[in-house]
Amino acid sequence: MAIEVSSSAFNEGESIPSQYTCDGKDISPQLKWSGVPDEAKSIALIADDPDAPGKTWVHWVLFNLPPETTSLDENMPGDVELENGAKQGITDFGDHGYGGPCPPGGIHRYFFKVYALDTELDLNSDVQKDDVVSAMDGHILAEGQLMGTYTK
Repeated sequence: MAIEVSSSAFNEGESIPSQYTCDGKDISPQLKWSGVPDEAKSIALIADDPDAPGKTWVHWVLFNLPPETTSLDENMPGDVELENGAKQGITDFGDHGYGGPCPPGGIHRYFFKVYALDTELDLNSDVQKDDVVSAMDGHILAEGQLMGTYTK
């Protein structure tokens, strides 16, 4: 199954406005999705940049969102745990919460990936993307993504 992911800030393949980057306010964009299967027990979100020099740079790790969640507001707090019980892992910036695009140069692609899972992940917030990806293995019911670009 496929999850449809969209944003009021940018469309698929379009440039991410600077307010969502290190050149602006560095706040998270609004995101919404549909197509989460009824049997989902949680939702995870990973945002990363595969065009970063040397490795894929992780901009956001969010997991254990309640399955009825269908959107995230703009400017999500960087709290370790959100009011709805979701947890935010550590990005490659070394912080919890969203870290916006900040490429050293050239055009980079940023993927906001949403996963519907058949379980909640038994992880604390001091985890990184690889830990979440490993824990999701065998539990993904559906997934989708939205890709935006940014260049300095």
